[in-house]
Amino acid sequence: MRIRISHEITRRFTPPARMLIETLRLTPHGFDSQYVLGWRIELDINSAVKTSEDAHGNIVSTFSHHGSPVERLTVTSSGEIETSDSAGVVRGTVERMPAEMYLRDSPLAHVNGALRAFAVQASAGAQDPLDAMHRLMGEIHRVMAFDPFQTDDPDSAAEAFALQRGRARDFAHIFIACARVLGAPARFVGGYLVAEEAGGEPGTHAWAEAHVPKLGWVAFDPTACICADPRYVRVAVGFDARDGDFVRAAHGMSDDTVESVVRVEQARFQTQA
Repeated sequence: MRIRISHEITRRFTPPARMLIETLRLTPHGFDSQYVLGWRIELDINSAVKTSEDAHGNIVSTFSHHGSPVERLTVTSSGEIETSDSAGVVRGTVERMPAEMYLRDSPLAHVNGALRAFAVQASAGAQDPLDAMHRLMGEIHRVMAFDPFQTDDPDSAAEAFALQRGRARDFAHIFIACARVLGAPARFVGGYLVAEEAGGEPGTHAWAEAHVPKLGWVAFDPTACICADPRYVRVAVGFDARDGDFVRAAHGMSDDTVESVVRVEQARFQTQA
């Protein structure tokens, strides 16, 4: 599947910002089932963009601005991706750390007693680790209500689980916390998703990966209750969303408002957020 993506992020500053530092994780890596045909990052201010990789192997673009005040900044990330079906198995990725590192606790995927009990119950009767992850994904999908527009943003997997509703990133954090309880290394994934039909869900999305014996990393989306298919474009990974967020910004004493426009096109369908 060939996918065309454009992600435009605009910040408006009050008062105008004299200092800006931004870290972007907006550029996807290629791997066995995802080929990057072309990608670029563009700014509407005069600033050099530096590219590097972080501890998780994500491509990181950074830039800064000092001096003349900036009222508005727009960052545009765009390109084309060719994807293929791998039944959710992720192979050929850049791995900077051993899988076991993703067993460690993290702030947004912290486990408490309720999540621990849920993980054990959800995986009861599983025939093997892969079956346990599928059962876990299915139970999260069953008990949680998907609410992409909720305003009381949970601070952690435990809080989202207590509310019994959340955004895609909350579903992913619950899966990650529970998978780690069951002994499976798990990590957060931020990326894009092609809608199944015109007018479907917006193009940004979040899911999880769990490391399964003999298969390696497998992508699970508890929001949709499926393993990632060719509609998914993987961009950034981390222990939780703090590592996998698209943008981190510092802008001195100015307040900012953020507008985001995402276009994900495949064949005759287009999604816009």
